[in-house]
Amino acid sequence: MSPLLTITDLHVSVEDKEILKGLSLTVEEGKLHAIMGPNGSGKSTLVNTLMGHPNYQVTKGAIKFCGQNLLAMTPNERAQAGLFLAFQYPKEIAGVPLRSFLFAAYEATMQKRDVYHTKMSPLAFKKILEEEMAALSMDASFAERPVNQGFSGGEKKKAEILQLKILKPVLALLDETDSGLDVDALKTVAEGVNSIRSSTFSAIIVTHYARILEYITPDNVHVMVDGNIVESGGPDFARTLESEGYGKFERGKRIHLD
Repeated sequence: MSPLLTITDLHVSVEDKEILKGLSLTVEEGKLHAIMGPNGSGKSTLVNTLMGHPNYQVTKGAIKFCGQNLLAMTPNERAQAGLFLAFQYPKEIAGVPLRSFLFAAYEATMQKRDVYHTKMSPLAFKKILEEEMAALSMDASFAERPVNQGFSGGEKKKAEILQLKILKPVLALLDETDSGLDVDALKTVAEGVNSIRSSTFSAIIVTHYARILEYITPDNVHVMVDGNIVESGGPDFARTLESEGYGKFERGKRIHLD
């Protein structure tokens, strides 16, 4: 079976400044990868490029997702194919209730993924949504509020995980979802991710600290420095990074752990 995602020699620039410098990464179906590294190393650039953000220009390299050329797909085509991005700083959408937003996104996604899909009734969707919100300790009234408007930082991150659980993507990109969360909110977010882990769900977790990896166990941990992955290891590698920091990698040492 082919890998779910294959990134080969990826070079990406923002406003003519090269950020990613020949990055390669393979993600197998059902695996969770964590990417750690210092600020400015290119972690967020990677996930935004995968999602098709127009400000990120791919100058060289290839990306295959589910056997398709990802770079030839528009952002909405990528989402419909099963790619999902949880933002580091979730946006507010005035005038659009969270429930309406999620119902429309769910139907648009399911219609593309399943030719036999029949539209769910609004009442049936409301029941599913409220069950998922309760599991994330979110008040049901948030479903009727505009997307992220007036939400606290923790509530916005929970709303991102709510979207993840409703849309059930093939590959989730979690861009520093742990930033700004207290311990209780962090545990709730982690439980939300763990609840959908399966042989058909994969994720790339971008984080600066190993805190969230105390609650979500990755299959692989990578260090990114200066636009490239410079070392990889197993789950315990995150704790090593937390205690030792990124100093030796920033000095240009390149290693790979099998």
